[in-house]
Amino acid sequence: MILSRSVFDPAGLNKQLDTLKAEQLEDGFFSDPKKVSKVGREVKFCEYKLETIKKLQTNIENAQASIELLEEIDDEGIYAELNDTLVVLEKEIENAKLETLLSGKYDNYNAILTLHAGAGGTEAQDWTDMLYRMYSMYAEKNGFKIKVLDVLDGDEAGLKSISFVVSGEYAYGYLKAEKGVHRLVRISPFDSNARRHTSFASLEVMPEIEEAPDIVIRPEDLKVDTFRSSGAGGQHVNKTESAIRITHIPSGIIVACQTERSQIQNRETAMKMLYSKLVEKQELEEMEKLASIRGDVKKIEWGSQIRSYVFCPYTLVKDHRTNFENSDVQAVMNGDIQDFINEYLKRTSVKN
Repeated sequence: MILSRSVFDPAGLNKQLDTLKAEQLEDGFFSDPKKVSKVGREVKFCEYKLETIKKLQTNIENAQASIELLEEIDDEGIYAELNDTLVVLEKEIENAKLETLLSGKYDNYNAILTLHAGAGGTEAQDWTDMLYRMYSMYAEKNGFKIKVLDVLDGDEAGLKSISFVVSGEYAYGYLKAEKGVHRLVRISPFDSNARRHTSFASLEVMPEIEEAPDIVIRPEDLKVDTFRSSGAGGQHVNKTESAIRITHIPSGIIVACQTERSQIQNRETAMKMLYSKLVEKQELEEMEKLASIRGDVKKIEWGSQIRSYVFCPYTLVKDHRTNFENSDVQAVMNGDIQDFINEYLKRTSVKN
């Protein structure tokens, strides 16, 4: 239990949890929806960390029990069980160590991801759809939930852009590692001559922020437009006539949401996106480095990619920031990207 205690401080977490639950019992607590949301998120976070500690403790105790039993009885079944326990324990310890690197201001927030097709036309739009599928599968494998906010279909296939929320513990902390330009090299299924094409798509990652106390949005600074949802037959969104587009006039920031059933719900979601973008803008203005929330702003073209996915003439996925590689392209496209994320977090932690 030494490791888990040093990583998470269970005594401190239990004390914090007791304080938060006492706050939830105070008179008038539920009259403030924003406070309810904030405290509820903090309660969930404490419970998550305590549950992680409990799992670590259980596996450590199981391993110790198996070792003690093997000292008395030489049994292959017990040895196999111990080996399985140690494999799980090693993975859990690695995850616990990684979570110590996720100490940024917004790391435990949900993440808003936006994919944009870059150079490459229909090929790039298909690549954008492939990346959306990759992140959807990653989310499913890691216990995150996905909700599409806005989508613009490609002219012939794929997607021109798509925005979606990834919800779960440390969603932003992990997925901030993915922001940047992603490059694809493959034989194009849209080329009758079966030539090799290079395509690009960019990924923007922001924390989902309901409201920032130091960000003031005045009603007169907003231009609100309504429009009909443009999703393709329910593939990504349900068609409605209550989609919302909000332009923040002073900053020029534009956000849109079309997936909710009512105009009011779409507006609420769009405002969350606007707060997130304004916080991001503020962070970038306050810091000399552009790496705090969004990272370096790069054009979506050759030479600016953070990662390359090569399907032909060989198979390889390579992250150009860490040089981490995986030759199993299909596994990566099926959502196995945690090793890339882990390597990035380790490298940036050492650098900082």
